[in-house]
This record gives sequence, structure tokens and C-alpha cells, in this order.
Amino acid sequence: MTSRIVIVLAAVLLFVAVGTGAFGAHALKTRLGSEALAVWQTAVQYHFWHGLGLLAVGLLMLNQPDSAALAVAAALFVAGIILFSGSLYALAFTGTKWFGAVTPFGGLAFLGGWAVLAFAAWKW
Repeated sequence: MTSRIVIVLAAVLLFVAVGTGAFGAHALKTRLGSEALAVWQTAVQYHFWHGLGLLAVGLLMLNQPDSAALAVAAALFVAGIILFSGSLYALAFTGTKWFGAVTPFGGLAFLGGWAVLAFAAWKW
């Protein structure tokens, strides 16, 4: 994975984060209960923070283009956004409880991404 791909992916994911945040605040405000809206907001918050983390990894990759650890960190952040935030969006929107069983895997991906990023920084 190149820095260009990671930065573009980060920008797209951050665009989507802003959109899902606005969608939740406006379109879903009258359609979902307060608990579901809180779940949606948690998904948006983690989506946005980890999109920014992905952007930082992409920028770091400009200086360390051959770093396998940075590429792994980027992949883990993307997986975390899909699994963690995606499952929470689905849970809030549909009310289908089994989506919640996927969420911890996304959390583990986030943790792994930060751990691998720390490892990459330590190796510099």
C-alpha cells in the first residue's frame, strides 16, 4: 500500500465520516431513539478519529515508503473503521443486535493499528 493510496483512502473515509455525522444529526434525529443515536454518534466519533489516524500514517509513509509496519497499521485502521464503525452504524440504523458482535473485532483492529504504529515509530 502506497502513501498516495493511504492518503486518498483517508480523505474518502473522512468525507464519509462527515456525511454520516450530518446524516445522523439531521435525517436520523427524528427517526431513531436516543440510545440508537448515541450508538450512531460513537460510530461517527471512532470513524473520524481513526480516519485522522489513517491520514497521519499516510503522511508518515511519505518519509518511510518501505515501512511494512506503516502499511499494516493503515490496513488495521481501515479494517477497524469498517468493522467497528460499520457494525455500529448497522446496529443503530437497523436495531439488529447481532451487529454488535462484530464491533469488538473492529476495536481489536484499532488497538492493533496503534500498537503497530508505535512499533514503526520505535524502529525509526
